[in-house]
Amino acid sequence: MTEKVDTVVIGAGVVGLAAARALARAGREVIVLEKNSAIGEETSSRNSEVIHAGLFYKPGGLRARLCHPGKVKLYEFCRAYGVDFDNCQKLIVAHGDDEIAQLRTIKTLAADNGVTDLELLSRAEAIALEPALECDGALLSPSTGIVDSHGLMLALLGDFENAGGVVALNAPVEGGRINDERIGLTVGGAGAMSLDAALVVNCAGLWSDRVAHSIDGVPAETIPSLQYGKGQYFAYAGATPFSRLIYPVPNRDSLGAHYTRDLGGQARLGPDISYVASNVDYDLDPDRRDGFARSVKRFWPSLDPEKMQPGYAGIRPKSAGPGEEGDFVIHGRETHGRAAYIGLYGIESPGLTSCLAIADYVVALTA
Repeated sequence: MTEKVDTVVIGAGVVGLAAARALARAGREVIVLEKNSAIGEETSSRNSEVIHAGLFYKPGGLRARLCHPGKVKLYEFCRAYGVDFDNCQKLIVAHGDDEIAQLRTIKTLAADNGVTDLELLSRAEAIALEPALECDGALLSPSTGIVDSHGLMLALLGDFENAGGVVALNAPVEGGRINDERIGLTVGGAGAMSLDAALVVNCAGLWSDRVAHSIDGVPAETIPSLQYGKGQYFAYAGATPFSRLIYPVPNRDSLGAHYTRDLGGQARLGPDISYVASNVDYDLDPDRRDGFARSVKRFWPSLDPEKMQPGYAGIRPKSAGPGEEGDFVIHGRETHGRAAYIGLYGIESPGLTSCLAIADYVVALTA
């Protein structure tokens, strides 16, 4: 028996939950299908939990357009719903004239993206803020912070359910077909079922391209081939001297091995990045410690490598390969001609920061 439903969101990570909440608050009847046994088990819970300011993204792209407003919305949401966060600020540190020039470029780029509160600091000014720091200059980001990602997802879930939404766990989408203006979905798991939906929103993260290919009628040429960027973190067992987050000047593939912490004060270093074939390979490599330590000691010379222990790994669904600048990819009817389908692909960093702005973008596509 096939059950008719209004809206299906595939994936209960932070972006899927935010989109489902926004759609339910807009008056739609929404069911979220999640293949795992709990919400947010993949990319949403394996990251730095940083609230990004929106500094590094090419103007005009979706990451650039959605990060800054997403940050504002996220801080407002956390205050309104009691989600723990810390607006702890961030320093991007430079070594040598070339990297100091890159800081100026980052500041200009950020202003183009609406981020106008950055401050260039001399070596003396940066070290006055963080005495254990080593650098030749820095860029201060006052609006960067950290957030309890699990608490955020629980708050989104609660508000979604208050708006009448339902989440089905252990409910993998096995395939589907677009029929006229609706989509039929086959859902597996113990409660296997068939659904006939007026709208399907694919927020399946690391699996979004595979889910899209499993739905007959989504044009294959509109589905990106995702790359998997794996990043490993090391935990630091000792006391740390920094009150702010510390980042090196980034490269095209990543923001570099940086210093962050969680809301409990646990310091972590990372991530690095390697492109991998598997989107489920979370194995840790303890032999990377020395490389991490060399990178981090550039700005934290007193770091003790013996206090570094392998922490965890995360995988990002990237829309571009090594050395290429990717972007969020969000396709509605104007891209593929199917009114009943919205596909979200390559939602990596700053997806956590941008989740509420992404959700509003999805709602606008349904108008």
